[in-house]
Amino acid sequence: MRFLDACFGRPTDATPVWFMRQAGRSLPEYRALREEHDILELCETPDLAVEVSMQPVRRLGVDAAIIFSDIVVPLRAVGVDLQIKPEVGPVIASPVRTARDVAAIRVLEPETDVPYVIEAVAQLAKESPVPVIGFAGAPFTLASYLIEGGPSKDHRATKAFMYSEPDAWAQLMDTLSATALNLLAAEVEAGAAAVQLFDSWIGFLSRSDYRSYVAPWIGKIVAGLRSTGAARILFGVGSAHLLDDFGAAGTEVVGVDWRIGLDDARAVVGDGPVLQGNLDPAVCLAPWDVVAERASDVLERGGGSRHIFNLGHGVVPETDPGILKALVDHVHGWSPS
Repeated sequence: MRFLDACFGRPTDATPVWFMRQAGRSLPEYRALREEHDILELCETPDLAVEVSMQPVRRLGVDAAIIFSDIVVPLRAVGVDLQIKPEVGPVIASPVRTARDVAAIRVLEPETDVPYVIEAVAQLAKESPVPVIGFAGAPFTLASYLIEGGPSKDHRATKAFMYSEPDAWAQLMDTLSATALNLLAAEVEAGAAAVQLFDSWIGFLSRSDYRSYVAPWIGKIVAGLRSTGAARILFGVGSAHLLDDFGAAGTEVVGVDWRIGLDDARAVVGDGPVLQGNLDPAVCLAPWDVVAERASDVLERGGGSRHIFNLGHGVVPETDPGILKALVDHVHGWSPS
């Protein structure tokens, strides 16, 4: 299939396209479901998760279906007192403050802790006409939620813990990386053809801190998935300064956010990984002629091969689904100049 061929660097008849946060957010059919169910109920009910995952496939014609869930679902499943509050995001009642708090967090066992996710992936793999993408939150991002107690503007508590409690930090990274690996492997076994590791907050770290405090555990996750045969995607927000490290991680695909051109990203990562991205999500709020022009620029910078079109982050809720459909058609119809 087009998406998987691109992931493994094989020729495709057109540039494949899917969107982060395509499941939900801007689609009216998703909003209708949200009037009856909260987000965690959607995540924890396989039939509903599959329905939301299929909505963009039906409406937009994207080349991959990403399972509808949330990166903090595994934390809730292992006993973290967590809620997802509208307009805020994940909020944790008792943030991690000590080594004892870290020791209380256990590794996820997907079959018993999140059977609904595994069931949803399996069901989606049977129903979807395009490949299924599973995903997990990367260790640093999950650690930040646990330590900050929710979204943060500067992640100062996370960094302070990282610097002052190196042993506890390493234990926390061990637990969270094992959780991510277990979840991703289980999603592949259930039918996911590709998996993406999301690192939403990694851009707040310097390169040296990333290499010392995070990269070894990313390496363990990537290496642990090698035998599954699934396409592995690594994506971090604000990670332009880390792209050389991302490129060296060993994944088939590196996601690129909107802060750097794909041609510049290619110069950094080299010819190894396929690049995914990277239209600024806010561009999709502009008139169509602007969207088309900017999308063509992304495609040109992507070079017409070894490129999967995506946004540089998730779909903005105010986005017109008609714009997204036109964008999919535009990408599929584009050819290098």
